[in-house]
This record gives sequence, C-alpha cells and structure tokens, in this order.
Amino acid sequence: MTAPQLLAGGGAKDPGFHQPLLGPLLGAINATGEGSSIGIAVSFIRQSGLALLQDALFEALDRGVQLDVITSDYLDVTEPVALRWLMLLAERGARVGIYESAGNPGFHLKSYLFIQQHTQKRLTGLGLVGSSNISRAALTDSLEWNWCLRVDDDGTSPAATSLLALQQQMQQLAQDARVVPLSHHWIDDYLIRYQQSPLTGLRVITGDNTTDDETLRETPLPHAVQEEALAALQASRSQGYQRGLVVMATGLGKTWLAAFDARQLKAKKLLFVAHRDEIIRQAQATFIRMQPTAHTGLYNGQQQDQADWLFASVQTLGRADHLRRFAPDHFDYIIVDEFHHSTSPTYRRLLDHFRPRFLLGLTATPDRTDQADILALCDDNLVFERGLRDAIVDRHLVPFVYQGIYDEHIDYDEIPWRNGRFDPDALNAAFASKRRARHALEQWRTYARSRTLAFCISTRHADFMARIFNDADIKAAAVYAGSAMPRNQALTELADGKLQVIFSVDLFNEGTDLPAIDTLLMLRPTESRIVFLQQLGRGLRKHPGKQQLMVVDLVGNHKACLFKPELLQATIGTTNGSGSQTTPDLPEGCYINLAPRLIPLMNKLRYGGRVKVVDDYRRLKDELGHRPTAVQAFRAGLDLAKLRKQHGNWFELTRSEGDLTASAVIVLDKLGDFLLTGVETTTLSKSFKIILLQALLELDGLCQPPTLAALAEQSRHVLERHPDLLLLDLPAKQQAMTADSPAWLRYWQNNPIKYSTGGNPDSQADYWFEIKNDRFCPRFELPTDKLDTLHLMMQELVDLRLAEYRRRHAAKLAKAPRSAKVQQQATDSADTPMAEVIELPCFPDLRIACGHFKTGHGDHAELMAIADHYGPLDIKRHFLARASGHSMNGGKQPVNDGDLLLLEWITPQTAGSISNQTLAIEQQDESGDNQYLLRMVKKKPDGGYRLHATNPDYEDLAATDEMKPFARFRGVISEPAQ
Repeated sequence: MTAPQLLAGGGAKDPGFHQPLLGPLLGAINATGEGSSIGIAVSFIRQSGLALLQDALFEALDRGVQLDVITSDYLDVTEPVALRWLMLLAERGARVGIYESAGNPGFHLKSYLFIQQHTQKRLTGLGLVGSSNISRAALTDSLEWNWCLRVDDDGTSPAATSLLALQQQMQQLAQDARVVPLSHHWIDDYLIRYQQSPLTGLRVITGDNTTDDETLRETPLPHAVQEEALAALQASRSQGYQRGLVVMATGLGKTWLAAFDARQLKAKKLLFVAHRDEIIRQAQATFIRMQPTAHTGLYNGQQQDQADWLFASVQTLGRADHLRRFAPDHFDYIIVDEFHHSTSPTYRRLLDHFRPRFLLGLTATPDRTDQADILALCDDNLVFERGLRDAIVDRHLVPFVYQGIYDEHIDYDEIPWRNGRFDPDALNAAFASKRRARHALEQWRTYARSRTLAFCISTRHADFMARIFNDADIKAAAVYAGSAMPRNQALTELADGKLQVIFSVDLFNEGTDLPAIDTLLMLRPTESRIVFLQQLGRGLRKHPGKQQLMVVDLVGNHKACLFKPELLQATIGTTNGSGSQTTPDLPEGCYINLAPRLIPLMNKLRYGGRVKVVDDYRRLKDELGHRPTAVQAFRAGLDLAKLRKQHGNWFELTRSEGDLTASAVIVLDKLGDFLLTGVETTTLSKSFKIILLQALLELDGLCQPPTLAALAEQSRHVLERHPDLLLLDLPAKQQAMTADSPAWLRYWQNNPIKYSTGGNPDSQADYWFEIKNDRFCPRFELPTDKLDTLHLMMQELVDLRLAEYRRRHAAKLAKAPRSAKVQQQATDSADTPMAEVIELPCFPDLRIACGHFKTGHGDHAELMAIADHYGPLDIKRHFLARASGHSMNGGKQPVNDGDLLLLEWITPQTAGSISNQTLAIEQQDESGDNQYLLRMVKKKPDGGYRLHATNPDYEDLAATDEMKPFARFRGVISEPAQ
C-alpha cells in the first residue's frame, strides 16, 4: 500500500508537493495496457486540455484499453469542439457519456481512475481525485489540489478498498438515467445553448496549429500562404477544373488549407481519404476546430459511419463492395491527403468511382518527375505549389545544416539489392555493428543540438542504437509500433529534455508534428526521395528558440545513400553559372557540407556511363526508389522514340529489367500489339480516343463492357474535367451539349467510338474494339484473372498519352484556361512586364557542335527568361542550347563558340523544305549515345544533301540516312552583359 500523495499545481510553494496534474495523468495513461481500463469523470472539458491528452488516449485505445469518459453540460462550460473531439474517441471504441444538469443537482466531479491489473491475487491501479477538470490551465498552470492514490497489492488494503469504491461509483454513474450517450445530435442542441451563453467569448487561431489563450469560441483564419492557395483553388474551379493538385511543403498546413477550402466551397457532403488512421483523426480534429457544427464520421474496417463529413481509410473505402454503397455524386468535395500514395490501384478505384464538384489532392512531393503520376490523377491541373525552398526563404520553416558523413563501416556493395531496395535481413546484420554505432555516436556528439530524432532500419536496429547511446550516458529510447515507450510519452519527454534521442522506425515519416526536434540523425539508406524529404520535414518546423535544423547523415557507397545531398541541392537550391557546371544557391542559413571521401562517389553516380536508353531508365529508377511509370519517364526526358527502337515498347523495356509482375508478363505476351498500337502509339489528331479509353477504364469496361450511352456520358465527364482540352478539341456546338443528351451520344458515336471500332474486321492493328448489342466490347480475349492487370497497364499508357498530347498542343492549350498558379508564376517570373519576356527551356548539357558531331544529352532543362522580340515563341516548340565550336561563324548570321542558340523543334511532318535551312542534326554513335551538329543543309544535283559550314576552313559533310534533323536554327540570343 502507498499513502495518498498530494499533487499541488500552480502556485504551490512547497517543492515536495508542487506537481501539476498533467505529468502523472499522462504517465498513468501510458502505463495502462491491454485488457485494463481508464475512467474519467469531470464536470467540464475544454479543447485545450483534451489536446494535451488525446494522443495518449488514442494510443491507449490502440493497445486495447477500455476508456470511459463522463462529462457534463453544467453551466455550459464544456466546449463544443471538445465534445466533437470526444466523438473521435467514441468512434474508436471509447464509451462517452454526458451528464445533463438541467433540473438536476450540480456536477462537480474531477476524478481519474486507472485499473491496470485486477485479479483475485493482485490489484494495481491509480486514482486521482481533486480539483482539476480537463483544461490546459487546470492540468498545467492553475492552483489545483489533487490526491493521488497508488495501489499495488493483493487488493485487501484500505487503499485498494478506496480505489475499488471509486471504480464502483464510476460504474454506477455510467448507468445513471441523467447520463446519456454523447452524439452529434446532442452536441447540435448543446451548441445552440452554448452560443447563447454569456460565458462564450471569442478567439482567433491561425491554420498552423497555434493556439491563443484559453477561451470558449474559435474563428480560424488562414495564413498568407494558405490565402494564396485558396485564391488559386477558387480561380481553378472558375475555369472549369473539377480536380486539382496542391503541393505544399511539410509544415505549411495542408490539412488546414483543405478545411478552409471546404468552408470556401460551402461543402455539404465531404470525404477526406488517407491511408493511416493517425492522419485521418488529425484531419478530423482540424476540420472540427474549423467548423464545430459539422458532423464528422469515421469509415474504416471497424466502423462505417454515415456522416455529412466522412473521414475514410482508403484500404476500406477503396474496395469495390464499399464503393457501391455510395452514388458517384454523393460527395461534393473530396480531399485525398498524402496524394503521392494515390497511384495505387485502391486509390485509383476510388477516384474513378466518385464524381464530386471538386477533388483536391494534397502532397509535399516537390519533384516534377515524382508528380507525374499524381498530376495525371488530377487531370494535369497543378493548382498551387510552394516548396521547401520558398517555405525556408519566407521563414515559414527553419533553415538546415546538412552534414554528409562518410559511412565507413558499411560496404553497401556487399548487401544484396533486390526490387529497388536492400535485402532487410542482410541490412540488419550489417547494421548490428558496434563499430558503426560508435561511429554514429561520435558524429552525433560532434554535431547534435538538443533534441534528436534518429531514423533506423528496423526495431532491432532501433533497440540496438538506444542501448549503445544509453550505455554512453545519453538519454535515448527506441520508439516504434508496440515499443515499451509509447510515442506520445517519448515526444513529451524529448520536448521536456528528459530524453535526448528518439530512435524511430517508420513512425515519423508522415502526419506527425515534431516542432521541438532540432537534430535529425539519418542511420539508414533511404531508397525513396519522397520518404527522405518527409523525414527532413519532421525537423524543419519552427519552435521557440530553434534557429536551424542539424541533419547528420551517414552516407554510404550506394545510390540509395548518395542521391540525398544532390536531391537537397535540387530541391532547396537554385543554380548559378552556365553550362553543366552549376553551384547551388541555398537560402540564407542553409548549408550542405560533405565529407571529402563522398565527392568522388557522388561524381561517379552523377556522371556514370550512359550507353542506351536502359541506362537512363535505370538511373531514373534509382532516383525514384522504384520502377518509374511511363509518364514519369516522359516527364524526366527519356527518349521514348529511341526506347521503342531499342526495345519495341515501354513494357518490353520494363520486362527486360525484371520490373514486370508475372501477371503483367502474361498480358504483354498476349496483348503486346494492342498495348502498343491501340494505346501507346495510336494516332491522336484530337484527344478523343484517349479520353474514350480513360472513360472505359473508369467504368471498369474491360470486365463489364458498357453501353454506348454510358460510355459517351462518362467520356463527357472525363472531358469536362479537362476544360482546356474540351475547349481545344470540341466544337462550340458540342460544348453546349449535356453528357446525357442524345445529341452528345450521336456525336461521340460518330467520332472516337466509330474510329475505334470501324474498318476492316480482320485488322486488329487499327481497330481493337467492336460494338455488340449496343455495348463497346474488346475484340481480344484475356482470362478474367488478368483483366485487372491489363487495366493497370492500359491506365499507365493512357496517362502517358494525355501528357504527350498536352505537350504537343501546349501552344494552343496556353490560350485555354490556365490554373492560377501558372498565371502567377508567369507574372512573377521577372520584373519586366509579361509582354516583354518569355521563358524557354534551356538545355545546358545539349551542346550543339559547330564543327564535327559532338556527344551531348538533353536530360536536364532549366527555364531561362529571354527578351520577347524574336517573333512568336512557344515554350513547347522552342528551346535554347549552347553552340560549341567555330564552323558556323561565317556568313550573314555567324554563330560563335559559346553562343546561346534559339532553336525550334521539328519533325518530318512539320519540317517543310529543309534546303538552305540551318538545322540541328542528331545521329547516334556506336554506343547509342546522341551526337549533335549545327549545319546549313544544301541539296545536291543527285537529290541528296550536304551539310555546309559557313566557315570556309571547315569541309562540308555528306548527309546520311542515320542523321536526323530535329531542330531549326532561329537565331543567336543576345545575352545581357554580366
């Protein structure tokens, strides 16, 4: 038995008694395990106090603890937001009751009960009874007295009797007729009374999760970046877009932005989708703070609510049987958080099923190649982007110092690399090294600040590192799912200085706020660029007294380690200089420091041999950490024409690299011709055929061929999601037609449906579909269990074709509605008025030889602003590159070594007459690398061509069939003096 202990918060002067209730309360919650119970009975609850406890309470529910909460409406002090938050606990298994005080005695209870073990021979528990309700002030600062009774005996002591008496009273109270189950409808009625209460005050909060003093009513307001994004979203919708992607760096408040936009859109039926419950419940809490009147509900494997604002696990709602419960237009607003996950089949089914007024994708993914897939899901509509660099420059996030330390005790070449990642068992064995752990400890002691989050490869590795640090008198803990120390406790102790290091495994990549972290210790190779930047974002949030984030990264001799410094330079920096030699220009306060031994390793990675398209593919795969999709390869600049020459088609290349599943290989063997000629290379004079295929996939038309009317209607919906394509390709008369009108059906039948099903019935090369019983049916057969695989392969190629079509028609599309972000970028690109400058892609590594053919490549492009007095220019047709050599420095239009050239892409169809034209010409050397030359084309009497040099010191060259003109020379760009 333990004697009762007095806990005195606030102004208590005796240090023996001075202890606010929050610490013991959190300690008791975290010490209560599976099969145990927690009871709380308090007269009122405020959001500020519940926010201090909710992470611990959610984690207790996850451990299997039974949670019972009873509060009251006494004096209308309990906040409606707190009651809505209690509903989040109820959705996850808590029993929550409300004591109705009207006509009943007052309710003044402040009691907390923890029964951690109760058997015939043992009672372990804790009771807290006193003056503290659940509010920030009561738990931390106010003058409060609470008795703490601890019991750990055979259950017969007086203390045990008292604890069991408290338990009995709480159980009786839960059965009292004056206590009713908490519900959204009860809160609605209470909210009316609460708003009329003379105690109700007013406070303002901002969308970055900051809070003011404790008052009773909230009016959230967006911060400046969110205001810009909200304006861009409104403008995008006004242009006709029904989907859009917002890219915002970690820490800028993406979830708050979605909540503000829901209010801006006046959404009545809302769906928020994510892949982890932590993200879902944080979003629910945010939306409730923004709109306390909203009814939110949870939709996951355990609970399927029907609420106006539904927060769903994609793993559950993405299943076909759950989707069928909702009409396609059930929700008028859908938010998909962490949208970079949305390319999975589960997300795709969900996105194909619903047709809301607007769908918002949210991500922090900064890279255009990474974005390629998710942009396709948002109809190629990038609404707003504010990356890490901008966030640091604008002081929304703190700057960082990156210390790249050579990982001298791991030879990654000896660890098997399979399917884009290291073999986990071999990696674990290699990392269980005291030499490496001590090396990490030494580097940490050299660079670390106050509070460190370390990323480990496994629970075994985290436990091992925690032991090494603790043995060195460093206060450290391993934290992962099921670890001895709960996550909320570890974060609290880290913030309070009781811990110095948390060694984590996959718990802090997404959806967690860790503003106090000022040091990151990278102890694992990170194959994914997205994961690495998410990890970096964990430490960049602002916090009082925090000036910089220190990143200590153990970098090994492998691409999975070496890409990180270069990725930081590309993401956070801009580049100064010309040609291929660039220096990163980092924001003030940011530094990238690399150990000397890392420089040659990085150069080897960056400038490794390039022989064939497959080398570019492998490099892209290494950068992404997974197999690139076709549209990602396209956005990254892979030469798809060259790819098809060398490999036949996209999927044959992926097959040759072992990147296709067994099911995909079967589909490719049987339907490779269809995938190539029916999708990948089918002629597109308009976007209609690819829109038709997109509609077919969204209707699951491979499994159940749709009627022509259904296909036409869905095609129209797809086309309307692309308002720029609709205006470009659809005549004015047809633009006015509705999706379900007979006139639209006739038009669609006479266009893409006809051209996809007509012609010679024996010629599958051109016509892969047919009409049977008024249904659009494939002319090929495939086992039913392979149709889902074909669906995914077709979708990948459809995304590619839409991206290619947009690039090909970029000049015309530029006249169609553009997103507000693009307009703003054009406005902000220079101080000069828009009519006087234009930005064109410049290829610093694409040296156009003025002499003999010279090897180069166009993997990297940068936008460069030039004066707009060279005639009509278009960002998709014109580009810039440097001249190299002296063979063209004669005549009326001399080209000197180093000149910046203005060039125009040409094809055999667009080139026209090439005689007496100065052209850029491409050929491939024996290894398959491209070589480039600038010459004037002269026609010979025999009908052939010669390549003429304007400098008489150079001989003309004979044109051969291997030479391909690819660009027309427009002029030399006059560059301003430096």
